[in-house]
Amino acid sequence: VQLQASGGGLAQAGDSLRLSCAASGSFVSINAMNWHRQAPGKQRELVAQIIIGGRKNYADSVKGRFTISRDNAKNTVSLQMNSLKPEDTAVYYCNVVGVSSNYAGFNSWGQGTLVTVSS
Repeated sequence: VQLQASGGGLAQAGDSLRLSCAASGSFVSINAMNWHRQAPGKQRELVAQIIIGGRKNYADSVKGRFTISRDNAKNTVSLQMNSLKPEDTAVYYCNVVGVSSNYAGFNSWGQGTLVTVSS
């Protein structure tokens, strides 16, 4: 399963950006669609996830500002980022976990997209 991320770029504090990620390939099911980020000099962290059944989880640092959504028909996951802060600056990665058409599990990552927020 391949992932293609889009969106990101340069924003000012308080602005909004939207990231999208499309999954392609042959799979039986998608169990979780996640967004991670890695800031310079820091470890990668899970920002938001939407799991099978539609439950959503967010990192405390983005609760109330970021919204993850999924389009099942298009196999896409989006991350709406509002009220951006300079500390949101990072490379954002989409990640999809599921079962492929040969019934093997997969854990795919997108190529990463840079979000830079200036104060």
